[in-house]
Amino acid sequence: MASLVCLWMALLALGLGACSPAAAELGDASMAERHVEWMARHGRAYKDAAEKEQRLRIFKSNVEYIESFNAGKRKYQLAANQFADLTHEEFKAMHTGFKPSGTGAKKAGNGFRHGSLSSVPDSVDWRSKGAVTPIKDQGLCGSCWAFTVVAAVEGITKIATGKLISLSEQQLVDCDVHGKDQGCQGGDMDAAFEFIVNNGGITSEANYPYEEVQRLCNAHNASFVVATIESHEDVPTNDEKALRKAVANQPVSVGIDAGSSLDFQFYSGGVFSGECGTDLDHAVTVVGYGTTSDGTKYWLAKNSWGETWGENGYIRMERDVAAKEGLCGIAMQASYPTAGTPRTQSSSATAAESILHAWFMLLCVIVVCVVVT
Repeated sequence: MASLVCLWMALLALGLGACSPAAAELGDASMAERHVEWMARHGRAYKDAAEKEQRLRIFKSNVEYIESFNAGKRKYQLAANQFADLTHEEFKAMHTGFKPSGTGAKKAGNGFRHGSLSSVPDSVDWRSKGAVTPIKDQGLCGSCWAFTVVAAVEGITKIATGKLISLSEQQLVDCDVHGKDQGCQGGDMDAAFEFIVNNGGITSEANYPYEEVQRLCNAHNASFVVATIESHEDVPTNDEKALRKAVANQPVSVGIDAGSSLDFQFYSGGVFSGECGTDLDHAVTVVGYGTTSDGTKYWLAKNSWGETWGENGYIRMERDVAAKEGLCGIAMQASYPTAGTPRTQSSSATAAESILHAWFMLLCVIVVCVVVT
């Protein structure tokens, strides 16, 4: 009996210890270690101890939310990704950037070539058809609008020419700055499509690489055009069936509300069905759709936050929801480019050939004149 009493007292002491300040300090120490490991994994460094302490507090709060969320039975999961030391406000300010045109309802009649389709495939994935370049990362720049436009143009270029070329977001960030689009301060997809049309095309990523900051337009690099589009069209507003028809034919740029909750920030897998509204603040590219084994319909979207976010850079978002706007407003402002004249070489190469031809003709004339005289 005495031994049982001793055992009970020992367990009681352990229980009290677990609730003591010392135990809380051990928990904080464990979180600090996890933060250090996270910093190493994501290459994060801070300017001083004060900033590190501030970021640790934010990290702790985010991790606690993530673990609490994942403890429930959900269709999707969250993870402490590269954004885990940012407040939600910081995240929205740094990593979105879509400026809705506000004219989606009017644009529904500007031409929708896919509207007459009577049937579409049950599932589509443009990645499997070689029409999607690897995941890119917009970094600390509100240039999502440029990334989705480039992805859509890359897709239609592959479909029209058979060639998948990684195109330049930086050209749009630097050069498309005289209207709605304002570099790292955000922009609109339709305005960017119009810029590409008026510019006579767009250059490659290799020729004009991304720098995560807005600079002066490099007109020389931008002149090496490798892809063109004829125009762009808007998907009828608030119509997921119309969006499905468009995606069945090509990758489509869409605006979404990614800033309503922490869930989008920390999404890591599954079919996203989280709380979100229709305040469009981010842009992604829908590159497919499908249905899971349990019957959940989804959109497959390519994001521009690197491969450590989501499902290797992609997100599956629930499709055909009750709201006419679609989940997170995905059906509110969707648009796509139409194919231009295929380019087999850059404009600079064509110009060089023209110059050489002119010199050759001049040389021939000189030779003829010499022979005649």
